[in-house]
Amino acid sequence: MTVTIGRRELLVALGGAAVAWPLAARAQQPAMPVIGFLSSGFPRAYSPFLSAFRTGLGEFGYVEGKNVKIEYRWAEAQYGRLPALAADLAHRPVAAIVTSGVASGLAAKEATSTIPHVFLAQDDPVKLGFVASLNRPGGNATGVALLTSVLVTKRLQLVRELVPTATVIAVLANPNSPESGAQLSDVEVAARSLGQQIHIVDAASDGDFDTAFATLSRQQFGALVVTTDAFFFSRHYRIVALATRHAIPTIYDRREFATAGGLMTYGASYPDAYRQIGIYTGRILKGTTPADLAVMQPTAFELVINIGTAKALGLDVPPTLLARADEVIE
Repeated sequence: MTVTIGRRELLVALGGAAVAWPLAARAQQPAMPVIGFLSSGFPRAYSPFLSAFRTGLGEFGYVEGKNVKIEYRWAEAQYGRLPALAADLAHRPVAAIVTSGVASGLAAKEATSTIPHVFLAQDDPVKLGFVASLNRPGGNATGVALLTSVLVTKRLQLVRELVPTATVIAVLANPNSPESGAQLSDVEVAARSLGQQIHIVDAASDGDFDTAFATLSRQQFGALVVTTDAFFFSRHYRIVALATRHAIPTIYDRREFATAGGLMTYGASYPDAYRQIGIYTGRILKGTTPADLAVMQPTAFELVINIGTAKALGLDVPPTLLARADEVIE
């Protein structure tokens, strides 16, 4: 039997196929991968580091908004918010979770043991339980370890070299930060070995800074070491301004303090570290497992000296110290 299809029926059939084909084609296209980005810091302060992270992703062909999506979660130095933020990301269809800071990493560790986790940690990731070893992570996590608890010891040595007459050196710490304990422990050990008196000064909120620096000025501490902390970095312009106002020679953890007018910084390059975790995230999106990516550690550290600030404080920077500086800001 021959079936005759009229012109109208044919157009309807073709129209339906034309509608169905794009829908089927779209259904077959792979979904855009999603990265969860969790930080204890503030988005505005971390903008340059995010640019470096995206640069690392770009080395593997990933461009945010084009072929990869990033879900950002910022605790804004309210460390107690991190577990809920991490759990939220873990319950979403994310291909990887990227964390910035020890507290963020710990929150992600508790939230998932299966989603690939790329961390930037300021402490030993083996001790934190993120990985089994640096060379063979062994689980769902890998990343970059900056080991800032060790670096705070070096900062104490450097500021002593710049201000050898300092009888007591103060250390500014955030008691709410889970990273400060290890840093303070290391600096106390270093101080004992150097025969240097130190005094811990706490600051955990905006209202604490004026009180802390008034105490530093009143007790006439010879110098100040500022520990690594997301909240401190978000307020680095204010901290530098207070150190300048009270004429306290101060050393910080990253070069952004020096470019803001701070006296001296010593530490790893944070843009380099964020670029590296971007590279690792790109490799994981391409199919590499975290267990096959050794934890990276910085091989070089930057000593930056703001000579203009030194002159304003009436300090003569020793030529040997200037010679070791990676950058001198006039």
